[in-house]
Amino acid sequence: MKKIQYIKCVAIVVTAISLTSCHDWLTEDTPGTNNRSEYFTSINTAENVVNAAYVPLAWEYGGTYYSEWYFGDIVSDDALKGGQSVTDGGDAYDMENFKTNTNNELVLEFYRAQWQGVARCNLALEEIPKTRIDESSDTEVALRSRYMGEAHFLRAYYYFRLLRLFGGMPLIDYVVDSSNKWAQTRATRDETFQFIIDDLKMANELLVKKSTMKADDLGRATKGAAQAMLLKVNLYRAGFLAQDGDAQGATEAYRQAKAWGDSIITSGQYSLDAEFFTNFTLAGENDAESVFEIQYVEDPTSDYGEGEGFSRGTFTLILQRSRSNAFGQAGWGFDKPTQNLYDEFEPTDIRRDLTILNPTDEQIETPAQEIYLGDRYLNRKYAMYTETNGKIYHLTHDSRGPLNNKQIRYADVLLMYAEACCELGEIGAAKAALNQVRARVGLSSFPYTAMIQGANVTFADNQNDLRQAIRHERRVELAMEAHRWFDLCRWGIAKETMDAYIAGETSEARADYGTFQKGKHELFPIPSKEIDLTGITQNPGY
Repeated sequence: MKKIQYIKCVAIVVTAISLTSCHDWLTEDTPGTNNRSEYFTSINTAENVVNAAYVPLAWEYGGTYYSEWYFGDIVSDDALKGGQSVTDGGDAYDMENFKTNTNNELVLEFYRAQWQGVARCNLALEEIPKTRIDESSDTEVALRSRYMGEAHFLRAYYYFRLLRLFGGMPLIDYVVDSSNKWAQTRATRDETFQFIIDDLKMANELLVKKSTMKADDLGRATKGAAQAMLLKVNLYRAGFLAQDGDAQGATEAYRQAKAWGDSIITSGQYSLDAEFFTNFTLAGENDAESVFEIQYVEDPTSDYGEGEGFSRGTFTLILQRSRSNAFGQAGWGFDKPTQNLYDEFEPTDIRRDLTILNPTDEQIETPAQEIYLGDRYLNRKYAMYTETNGKIYHLTHDSRGPLNNKQIRYADVLLMYAEACCELGEIGAAKAALNQVRARVGLSSFPYTAMIQGANVTFADNQNDLRQAIRHERRVELAMEAHRWFDLCRWGIAKETMDAYIAGETSEARADYGTFQKGKHELFPIPSKEIDLTGITQNPGY
């Protein structure tokens, strides 16, 4: 399948210069000034501006590396930072140890990338309706509608990324084209949820099914992607409403989540891959299990160190690979799965060894640089270790990893659906969805007994045990895919989970951890540079 090529372009900046004079020449546009009306003249320009809105999703490097797994994996009990030493990637070290400051560059880069995405979406949504197209052409009318749907989806997606890390955000649905629009007031968390949901509902109305997409368009947002996100966002909203004591609001959000889950499941557009690991191969990109993924491509051109937007490949491969040459090409050794995650897998679960690489002593060339605080494990999913002779996919350049990142796959949809059904007391539907995921890897159906975390665990056939089984399944099915930290926070169990995990870590790791403060560390600080620029208020405790 050909991947969609997201066009690298910069947002159009419009400068309006107004001079009062009786002479016409003084009021003419300054030479070289671009007016939006002169740019948006065809359906092709509508496509270009939407393509540009996709691009920040793929960004992982500006002044530092800031892939989403730095938050979703490393901050959680699933992974340690890794790297050559504790000083290698100091901002990530602070994050994983609950010592993040407001000047953390990794947090700043991630924050700004999402707002770049929002800005590009706002430009698209403002200008595409005014784009001059052939109104008699059904094709052009349909494309304009679809591009609007994609922009609504993407804006919701960027806002959701911001919401999970920073809480309620300023709700900006217009182009910020002057400095007097910079000052912003934060909305509440729930108002931000509603803003995202409204965008996704609009996207669902305008987008098309995956099955109708041309091969060249695979990777673009679809109706199924919007429905999956509506399931996900409502599930998150329900979790936070429950934590706030709003049981009625939480129940309604769970109902909405289940309804959107029903929509995507009954659409027949998606299915589980026969083999679990197909999801993490080039052959499995944009396939039947893929609902939405970030597109990457490889080429030999070096643009290393240029910053955001200069690489169309992913840095994740080289960042997560072993620092040893024993596998054929050395990497940088970040995002190392923990012993705690390893022990969460049932002994017969094939996903454990497909997710976590446990190198032999012979494969660890320099233990001081490859074993991080006692942790030797490596993430297999996005490092492209092949099945032939234990070697790995050879990168033509560090910045050009070709493997897409699956943001939403159908297994995730089934587990979110199972969770919503469970919380609504619809136990049969919840069990059926959960058991589909387990059956794929040959595991017994719920209720079951298994060895988990070194103990014999029996899940009885009741709602509470089903809830715990679904949470266990999310951890092992989606391990090292940047979900874990956000799940812990929306379930309201980050404090107790992390305290228990840290207590069982190696003495080296325990010595570095700070103290998790409930009510503070579930969110990250708004970067101080952004507070200085916009006046946005800081999160509690920072």
